[in-house]
Amino acid sequence: MKAALINAALVGTGGFIGAIARYGISGLVQRSAALSSFPYGTLAVNMLGCLLIGIAVGLVDSRQAFGPDFKLFVVVGLLGGFTTWSTFGYETLTLLREAESLRATANVAIHVMLGLVLVWTGYALASR
Repeated sequence: MKAALINAALVGTGGFIGAIARYGISGLVQRSAALSSFPYGTLAVNMLGCLLIGIAVGLVDSRQAFGPDFKLFVVVGLLGGFTTWSTFGYETLTLLREAESLRATANVAIHVMLGLVLVWTGYALASR
């Protein structure tokens, strides 16, 4: 029971920090593109999150650099709270409902393709 509470605290604390970071970074990016209806803030956060999760998991897998507590805190908590695929889905739906099908398609394509490339890049960088 004690281990489960510690694990929950690690994930919860990481998630809290990740959510606040997502809020700040996404808002900052979106404000810099204020006249655009494209969700640049969410795109930036999701792509950064993909790169960071690739690096973190790459370090854990290839170098055993960190233990299970690190993975719970950083990967599950911090980066889980930071990346926002549910927001991505909502914003894509909003673009579709506003008859912005080209922007919605671009949003999906960029998130998926660039995200996969960045996870691979982060993993490759960390696994060297």
